[in-house]
Amino acid sequence: MMQSFGQWLQEQLKVKTQKISVNAGFTCPNRDGRVGVGGCTFCNNQTFNPDYCQPSKSIALQLEEGKQFFARKYPDMHYLAYFQAYTNTYADLPTIKSKYEEALGVDGVVGLVVGTRPDCIDAPLLDYLADLSQRTFLIVEYGVESIYNRTLRRINRGHTWEVSRDAICLTASRGIHVGAHIILGLPGESRSDMLHEADVLSQLPLKILKLHQLQLIKGTVMADEYMQHPDDFIRFTPDGYARLAAQFISRSRPDIIFDRFVSQSPPQLLAQPGWGLKNHEFTELVKKELGRINFRL
Repeated sequence: MMQSFGQWLQEQLKVKTQKISVNAGFTCPNRDGRVGVGGCTFCNNQTFNPDYCQPSKSIALQLEEGKQFFARKYPDMHYLAYFQAYTNTYADLPTIKSKYEEALGVDGVVGLVVGTRPDCIDAPLLDYLADLSQRTFLIVEYGVESIYNRTLRRINRGHTWEVSRDAICLTASRGIHVGAHIILGLPGESRSDMLHEADVLSQLPLKILKLHQLQLIKGTVMADEYMQHPDDFIRFTPDGYARLAAQFISRSRPDIIFDRFVSQSPPQLLAQPGWGLKNHEFTELVKKELGRINFRL
């Protein structure tokens, strides 16, 4: 039976929790020249940064402002500080520690979710994260995006699938909850390619998976690439993507927790019109499709 991310969090923490995004001012090795420049061809961090997420503000202030947004409706809510923007382990260890500990010092924050790249971990960092996971709730979430090296080269990712695989295994071996992020619809990938990713990822010690349909964002290299080579892309309707997501889930290891099936970028940033569906509306489409294929919810 598939367990929702919310149900799993409730079991882990025994309290209602909400993620609050923070922008800690990290950058990315694929932007500053260490492994590349320009970033991934699909990337525009504005698409998932709430207005209060400004690196000019302290992490504590960002969290307090995020809490105010939710507290009006949910006064008993607890929070996970979500280090989301860019690569949140890309700094020296003292800097990383200071930012994480600042977040944990905010009243009501009961854990961390750290989004990062699989090529930005090392043994001292994993030692710290392993210790941290004994003191508080922790998820380390890797941007994998694709298991295919040909795709990773095409999107200027700057690391290989093997690096992702090894980072997931190393992190899980330290007793840390590990998540991964996959984009469905990247150029050059067929439906069968995308579904095979479920088989491969299920062999790894992943606890959480996020699925994300490819969105074409204004001003990105990928939006321009689509205009030049549209036949290289599969563009899904909501129903078509829901069918793909349901098939992906049905092929995945039963104990993997799906945090998300879809992503919603601000309409003004999209190079092409979005679907006009709320996340919960799309989730219902996926559940309907899972029911159609007799997958047990």
